[in-house]
Amino acid sequence: MHSTIKFIATDMDGTLLDPNGQLTPDFFPLYERIKKQGIHFAPASGRQYYSLKDMFSRIENELIFIAENGTLVMQNDEELYSCTLDTAAAKQIIKTTRALENTYMVLCGKRSAYIETQDPKALEEIRKYYHRCEYVEDLLSVEDDFIKVAICNFEGAEEHVFPTINARFGAEYQVVVSANIWLDVMNKEASKGAAIRFLQQHLGFKFEETMSFGDYFNDVEMLKESYHSYAMDNAHPEIKKLSRFIAPSNDKAGVLTVIDNYLASIE
Repeated sequence: MHSTIKFIATDMDGTLLDPNGQLTPDFFPLYERIKKQGIHFAPASGRQYYSLKDMFSRIENELIFIAENGTLVMQNDEELYSCTLDTAAAKQIIKTTRALENTYMVLCGKRSAYIETQDPKALEEIRKYYHRCEYVEDLLSVEDDFIKVAICNFEGAEEHVFPTINARFGAEYQVVVSANIWLDVMNKEASKGAAIRFLQQHLGFKFEETMSFGDYFNDVEMLKESYHSYAMDNAHPEIKKLSRFIAPSNDKAGVLTVIDNYLASIE
């Protein structure tokens, strides 16, 4: 190993979670070993903070949560860092997205997520990632501190959403395809990598002491901020190219395997 690990961040969907979006029970005993070594552990996801907190409820007070693709970092229900999206921009993104066919959006605020769709398929998908979510008549009327707009298209975000949204907003905002059917628009400075840079300074660990795991474009900056950067075997080919190492795929619990091997080498 290159050096001692002090911080581990992992993406959730397609990475730490199995193909059914579940956290394997083997995670919790492994986490106890991570904790014993004094290593900080952070779920780093496009998911909402409240969704992540529910998933890790047994140990929620021990973790650092990098939520909403790095726009919000929370510990013990306290905000350590956030990177917000100005309200005028959020409104422009909403108006532009409404013009796209078969496309649904989630306006993500610090207090809650907001939706104006009642399409059953869209609701089922949105509920996976947003556990605190309010239906409103008109997203343009919502008042909150906004952190991103998440856009869903079941035919594929890269093909059907990215060209329009990136052409309109890509120069001034972070436009990232975060999964096959999801795209996020955030503050230009926002990313999981920016959140990790903040934590490196806040907690005092180095690039060489950082390990991270990812599978999609919203993981790029995080992997670049970590010496021990792992793309999952099931990752997008571009993500594999820029990572230093490859972990077994998420259906083989690759994240746990890599961490277990590291811990076994130092225990």
